[in-house]
Amino acid sequence: MSTVRMPPILRQAVGGAREVDADGATVRELLDDLTSRYPSIRGHLLDDGGELNRFVNVYVNNEDVRLGQGLDTSVTPESTVIVLPAMAGGGR
Repeated sequence: MSTVRMPPILRQAVGGAREVDADGATVRELLDDLTSRYPSIRGHLLDDGGELNRFVNVYVNNEDVRLGQGLDTSVTPESTVIVLPAMAGGGR
C-alpha cells in the first residue's frame, strides 16, 4: 500500500487522518481504492468523468502527476502521494 497525505481541508472525510494507506499500481487505482473506502471524498478529488478535479493537485514522490502520465502515473508501496487543493489568488 502507498501512503496518501491528505490536506487539512479533506481530513474530516477520511476520519481526521493526516495520512491514509491506499492500494493500487497507478494513481487512478489508488484513488479508486481511497474513494471506495471514503466515498464522500470522491467529489473533492475527481470530476464526473473520473478525472482529477481541476482544483486538486496530486504529487507522487514530489512530482506533479499532471506533468507526466496523470492518473496513469505508476505508484509503488514505497510511494508517497500528496493531495493538495489548488491555490487561487491574486486579488487584494
